[in-house]
Amino acid sequence: MASYIGKRILYLMITLLIILTATFFLMKKLPGTPFDSERFALLSQVQQTQFLEKYGLNDPVIVQYGKYILNVFKGDLGTSFFYSGSPVTGVILGRIGPSALIGTQAILLGLSVGLVLGIVAAWWHNKAIDYLTMILAVLGVSVPNFVVAALLQYFIGLKWGILPVAFWESWENSILPSIALSFGVTAMIARFMRTEMLDVLSQDYIVTARAKGLSQFKVVMQHAVRNSIIPVVTILGPIIVNLLTGSLAVENIYSIPGIGSLFVDSIKTNDYSTIMGITVFYSAFYIFVVMIVDILYSIIDPRIRLAAGKGD
Repeated sequence: MASYIGKRILYLMITLLIILTATFFLMKKLPGTPFDSERFALLSQVQQTQFLEKYGLNDPVIVQYGKYILNVFKGDLGTSFFYSGSPVTGVILGRIGPSALIGTQAILLGLSVGLVLGIVAAWWHNKAIDYLTMILAVLGVSVPNFVVAALLQYFIGLKWGILPVAFWESWENSILPSIALSFGVTAMIARFMRTEMLDVLSQDYIVTARAKGLSQFKVVMQHAVRNSIIPVVTILGPIIVNLLTGSLAVENIYSIPGIGSLFVDSIKTNDYSTIMGITVFYSAFYIFVVMIVDILYSIIDPRIRLAAGKGD
């Protein structure tokens, strides 16, 4: 296991380097500079040149790239141009809380509801509840979360006045965006769980368990669910990263000061350091979660661990 984790960390570093390189040079293709926004419009040309010299933006691109990569691997993500020269790490950490809260709530809600719907749909296959569940799942996948967010905002927030419409003042402000984000999660997990459950329920060992006189409930909960959950773990990794690192549209609709809205603002203002910092954070988190998911495979199904051991 230690050897496997060591290899994954090495792959993580190589992948990060590739992502950083691609993002850096693509970012340099953006029109303008961080000093083209209204905030810096009043600066003279001389002052703008001084700022460019101070932050090394007048250096050749390859020199800027080399300096940036070295700083990143030292743990320095640079200084934000837009947020009054604040360290990018501090800016990101200051925005992580709201995104993590609504993301965690959306994951827990979507996972719990999706698993239940998937199990119920497979249990009563080709029954009315199965068809209803799949219709809801298709709608959940097809309708974008920003549409769901707008509908929730209008009906529950504006029309009925049950929950706050927007802004970030208390825990209640996180409920609607969490529900909006959970719709897609619920739909994906329900579909995957139903499909895998139907496959598992047709296996020989399930037939044997039934022949031994086990009740349908025990067959499903003790045998089918555990062996059906691996595909769910597979898709859960990317879902966790996407939700915990913020949803661009939903955060903007509800005026949530999270990572998603920070990323949009940094692109609008050509805040190179913040764009790259969020890219580093997102990429590292994604690769880390994928590694954790792979480790969870061996916990859920020991056969995977044995196969990996033979390969090593």
